[in-house]
Amino acid sequence: MHSLGGVDESLKDQLVQDYKTADITDKDKLILTYAEKIAKQPASIKKEDLAPLLENGFTQTGIHDIAQVASYFSYVNRVADSLGIELENE
Repeated sequence: MHSLGGVDESLKDQLVQDYKTADITDKDKLILTYAEKIAKQPASIKKEDLAPLLENGFTQTGIHDIAQVASYFSYVNRVADSLGIELENE
C-alpha cells in the first residue's frame, strides 16, 4: 500500500474516478454528494438535499460545517483558477 498525504493511493484513485463507487462509508458518500452540489449548483440546494444527511444522524451544526468547508474550498479553487495558479505536485 502506497500512501500520499495519509490517503491510500488506491482509495485516492477510487475517489478521483467516482466517489459514489469508492470504498468509503455511506455517510462519507452523503457528505461528498452534498459537497458536490455546493460546488456545482449551490443555488439549487433545497431542504430536500439536507434530508438524507439529517436522516443519517448529521446535526444542523454538522451540516453547517460541511457547507463551510465545501464552500471554502470552492472559493479558494476559483480564486486560484482565476489567477492562473498551478497546483504543486504534492
